[in-house]
Amino acid sequence: MSNQPFSIRSFPKAILHIDGDAFFASCEQARDPALAGRPVVTGRERGIASSMSYEAKARGVTRGMRLFEIRQVCPEVVILPSDYETYSLYSQRFFSIVRRYTEALEEYSIDECFADITGMRAPLRMSYPEIAAAIQKDLCDELGFTFSVGLGPTKVIAKIGSKYKKPHGLTVIPAREIHTYLATIPIESVWGVGPQTSAYLQKYGVFTALAFASLSEAWVTKKLSKPFIETWRELRGEPVFPLETKPQKNTVSIQKVKTFTPPSDSKAFVFSQLSKNIENACIKARRHGLAAAEVTIFLRTQDFRHTGLRVRFSKATAFSNKVIHACEKLFAECFDHRQLYRATGVVLSKLTDDVNAQLDLFGSHLEIEKLTRLYHGVDALSEKFGKHTVFAGSSFHAQRLGAHAGGRGDLPSRHTELFTGENARQRLGIPLLAFGEAV
Repeated sequence: MSNQPFSIRSFPKAILHIDGDAFFASCEQARDPALAGRPVVTGRERGIASSMSYEAKARGVTRGMRLFEIRQVCPEVVILPSDYETYSLYSQRFFSIVRRYTEALEEYSIDECFADITGMRAPLRMSYPEIAAAIQKDLCDELGFTFSVGLGPTKVIAKIGSKYKKPHGLTVIPAREIHTYLATIPIESVWGVGPQTSAYLQKYGVFTALAFASLSEAWVTKKLSKPFIETWRELRGEPVFPLETKPQKNTVSIQKVKTFTPPSDSKAFVFSQLSKNIENACIKARRHGLAAAEVTIFLRTQDFRHTGLRVRFSKATAFSNKVIHACEKLFAECFDHRQLYRATGVVLSKLTDDVNAQLDLFGSHLEIEKLTRLYHGVDALSEKFGKHTVFAGSSFHAQRLGAHAGGRGDLPSRHTELFTGENARQRLGIPLLAFGEAV
């Protein structure tokens, strides 16, 4: 076996593997700053740890550990139920940021991707390591948590690089230096080499990735099947595995559903409940920097029958007033005054990166800029004084009566009595009248 370089070219191709560090737990810490620096575990709904922050890992929490065991080793832990909708939204933003640098991207899983930046040095006026560092910085700055990045000439080498220093590592592995990194990688840690294959190779004295990569081609082709021959070639710096860059069907969506009691046949009240759902969905979209190109609304009757309609927008939006205005006609078509309704729902779909998604070259950009400033102020007030401090006029009945008013329509005590520590400002509700042109 030889420790000589496998290739004289540093980057016959430049492939990135980008991996979110403790992704689910990091998403929870990013959306709630109070969790920063604290041991966080997700998976409460399953009764076991599905994701752990690095603070929790440092205290001995491991994947699959039961909740009572977690509390024994880490009494100060924060255990949360998994919120896959939110994690999917962060994932969508993750991929959108990487696509600013290259469209050659493979969405490998919810928290990791491959990206081909070959040939992008001149257009971006950066070296390959500088491009990798710029992507990593944008991800960390905009999403609020860290990512580990590996840069190599092949997918397998790039994946080794992203695991080499975690968390928040950036490892550059040129082809001529592959051997120095592979020497420390156990054969069972190589991407694509499972337990049975690693056990088989170990029988022949192959315990490291370098030992595997240094085997002769004749031996490999005789002893191993095609997938492992291709992995062997990738370890030697030869790009074999293509990136699966075909866009995946966008299944990410934001859904808000609310049941109310007593059931109602009041058109104004039911629409108000729908309007509040729309506002909640748009708040979440704006929080994650996303805009929806398609909206579906539905009404659920007392006997659990559903009616609903869908609208598509010419320009993706996350502005509540735009969505509410577009849904008024849909609601009129769905609503039947002879029915009692018990729930309304809205689904925002075909989500896109909100950066420039709402701009228009033919005149509406001034309105978009005004609405952007307006909703930035609305969201800032909500952040400071509580959700729905400012809300649409069409949501007034839902905000005033809530979802579970008494039989006579009187206000719940929750709206007349404050909890300890609350103050009158937190209970303020300032209606914001819906306005704007038809979508």
